[in-house]
Amino acid sequence: MAENQKLDALLINPGSRAQIYQGLGSELAGIEPPIWCGLIATYLRQRGLSVAILDANAEGLTVEEAAARALQTSPRLVAVVSYGHNPSASTQVMPYAGAFCTALKALAPELPRVMAGGHVAALPERTLREEAVDAVCTGEGPVTLFELAEATKTGQPDYSKVRGLCYRDGDTIRTTPPAPLVTRLDDEMPELAWDLLPMDRYKAHNWHCFGHLDQRKPYGSIYTTLGCPYHCTFCCIQAPFKSGEAALGMAPTSSSYRFWSPKTVVNQIEKLVTRYDVYNIKLADELFVLNPRHVHGVCDLIIERGLKVNIWAYARVDSVRDDATIAKLKRAGVNWLCFGIESANERVRDEARKGYSQDQLFKIIGGVRAAGISVIGNYMFGLPEDDVQTMQETLDTALALNCEFANFYSAMAYPGSQLYKTAVEHNWPLPKNWSGYSQHATDTLPLPTNHISGTDVLRFRDHAFQAYFHDPKYLQMIESKFGPETVNHIREMSSHRLLRKHS
Repeated sequence: MAENQKLDALLINPGSRAQIYQGLGSELAGIEPPIWCGLIATYLRQRGLSVAILDANAEGLTVEEAAARALQTSPRLVAVVSYGHNPSASTQVMPYAGAFCTALKALAPELPRVMAGGHVAALPERTLREEAVDAVCTGEGPVTLFELAEATKTGQPDYSKVRGLCYRDGDTIRTTPPAPLVTRLDDEMPELAWDLLPMDRYKAHNWHCFGHLDQRKPYGSIYTTLGCPYHCTFCCIQAPFKSGEAALGMAPTSSSYRFWSPKTVVNQIEKLVTRYDVYNIKLADELFVLNPRHVHGVCDLIIERGLKVNIWAYARVDSVRDDATIAKLKRAGVNWLCFGIESANERVRDEARKGYSQDQLFKIIGGVRAAGISVIGNYMFGLPEDDVQTMQETLDTALALNCEFANFYSAMAYPGSQLYKTAVEHNWPLPKNWSGYSQHATDTLPLPTNHISGTDVLRFRDHAFQAYFHDPKYLQMIESKFGPETVNHIREMSSHRLLRKHS
């Protein structure tokens, strides 16, 4: 490719499903489109740059294969976008991201390499010291990567002029003023660059397709909002946004919460349905069911346009306020809602800033399921005030709620969260490698609590998973609702025993 035909930017979605999920990665785990890669590609394209995306995770590429493929595109700049499919997933993809950069540097040491993502924004200087990159983004990425791509076109980029960058200047690490957040979402990032993605590779999570497990492909995942107004101590969602908020003049204690308009959201859903034949869709917002006007606006347009979809989205127990909203969600094709229940013990919940009563929990979950919406309960073991008794309370509550699916997590001090800051301050044991922050990896190591060790937490988490998915009452409910094929699938899923170094 001639020099004047070079690609302005190549965006890499890193990841190794086998490393992150062990035996669950090949068939059971979903494969999600890289939302931030798709949004950043659109942002750059809107400003006239040529862009490509290499989804190494979806294509199952080794780091060597991905590095070789990257060079074939003749890019001026390679950006590794380490966001993951939820905020906490950013850290667990860092081993692959780092290995990819090392492999690429060996093949083309002169090619500029930059990293972006939640983990990177939480630990910019450490990432720059540890990884084979020339620079890292200190914020969410789009503005910085545009300015950096423009700078590399000169052949001698001046990193000091690029906002939101942490870079090496000889032996010195320098940080530029922060880049602002993207505020005009409808105009600047109206959709993912779907045409740059391998759409035939993406598939829904297994539970999303209970009752029609042979229809997990194709699959789409989008944001309708960015950010979250809440401040749960274990969550790291704020990490990539804080510097950009500061650039906009926001107070450090406030959190941005940006919206795409319902029309823009549903235009993208309609494109997925009509152009890519997508039925299964994830609304990946940290909290979709929150702002009534936004939720009703999106649902009304889906209903008005007659789009046939199978949507899942996140909600909080205290954000599902009325039966009319629940009914409209169902009519719009929202067939699954995921609730962050976390702990059944109010003392543990209060410490983690999750405030609701046990009666409220059962009432809301019951109302959602009565409307025909299936529920995924997210439960967390190992929050600071947890002990064996409180964790058992949480498992007992999960069994009593008997939701259509459950995720059991161990509390992790993800970089960018308040828990991470506390863990570092108190010298609590943390995983030696970034892979240890995955919930399903061999070297997973949760935090200790004020009462028990991280090893005890992990052991209980794995026990809870087996207890839930082998529970006769649960399997009977699943067979009644989704049929015997789904029960057999769950038995196959629960037969996978994760190998652990720390349990």
